[in-house]
Amino acid sequence: MSLTRRTLLAAAALGAAAPALAQAPAWPSRPVRIILPAPGGGGTADTLARIFAQEMEKRIPQPVIIENRGGAAGNIGATAAARAEPDGHTILWSWAGTLATNPAMYRDMPFDPVRDFTPVILLGSVPNILTVNNDLPIRDLAAFTAYAKANPGAINHGTTGNGSSMHLAAELFASRTGTQLTHVPYAAPAAATTDLIAGRIQAMFNLVTGAKPLVEGGRVRAIAVLSETRVPQLPDVPTTTELGMPGLAFGTWFCLMLPKGADPALVARLNTLANEVLSDPVAAQRLQAAGMALDGGGPPERLATLLREELVRHAELVRISGARVN
Repeated sequence: MSLTRRTLLAAAALGAAAPALAQAPAWPSRPVRIILPAPGGGGTADTLARIFAQEMEKRIPQPVIIENRGGAAGNIGATAAARAEPDGHTILWSWAGTLATNPAMYRDMPFDPVRDFTPVILLGSVPNILTVNNDLPIRDLAAFTAYAKANPGAINHGTTGNGSSMHLAAELFASRTGTQLTHVPYAAPAAATTDLIAGRIQAMFNLVTGAKPLVEGGRVRAIAVLSETRVPQLPDVPTTTELGMPGLAFGTWFCLMLPKGADPALVARLNTLANEVLSDPVAAQRLQAAGMALDGGGPPERLATLLREELVRHAELVRISGARVN
C-alpha cells in the first residue's frame, strides 16, 4: 500500500475518531508497556516492535517499554496482556501465529483472541518466501512443483516448529499443488538455515526478513515470494501470484490489541496514534527496511475482520498438517 493511501487511511481514522477523542480519559499517565510474546534478541517481531515503540514514544509524553514474554508460541505473553488492566498502559503487540494459529494448535488455550482482546490496528505483514539449497537443480516455481510431484516426500523442508508460518506456508503449497513434502522441525531458525545451506534439507518457506541476507549472499536460491506483490527487500524475486499461483500468498501479520474492556475512546486514540506512525515517511521507511510490508493501517474493524478470517484459514491448515501441541 502506498504512503499516500496510508495517509488517507490515517486521516479517515482520525476524522472518525474525533468525537471519541474529545472524551478520552487521560492517557498515558505513566510509562506504556508493550508486551511482545517472544524472546528478545533481534528477531523480526522484536526488531519491528522496537522501531514502532521508538516512533510511538516520539508522540506521547511517556516512555514506551518493550517487555519480552516468550514461551508456548506466544501464549505466555498474550495471556499476561489479556489479564492486564484495560487502561491503555499495557498493549499487546502480536501476530498471526499466536492469535490465529495457536487456537487450532493448542487444545487448552489460556486465552481467547476474540473474547479476551479489543482490536486496535493491523500494522503490516511479512510474507514467506520459498528458498532452496543451491545444489538442487531447481530455479523457478514451476520446476519446484514438478520436482515435488515427481518425487513425493523427497523434498525435506525446515521450519521453526509445528504451526509456524514456515510450516503452514509449506502445508498450503502442498495442499494447493497436490504434492508431498517432508517436514523437518527445528528449535531455532539458525539451525534450519545451516542445514539448508549444507544440503541436509532442500527447502525452506522462511520469512523474507530471514531469507534476505542468505539470498543476497548467494548462500541459498530464492524461488518465489508467497505474496501478491513483490517485496522491496528482494525486488528481483517473483511472487507466487505473478507466477500463476495466487492462492499461495502467505505470511505473518502484526497488530496491536488491548485487553477486553478498554474504553472505546482510548481504542480510537491508540488507533489514531498508530496510523500516524504508519503514515509518517521516516517511520514507514524504518519499518519497511526491517522487513514489514506497508499494508496495515485503517480502523480497528479491519483487524477484527482479518482475525476472524485468519482463525478459519489457519485452523484448516493446521487440520491438514495434523499438527497439535497438546
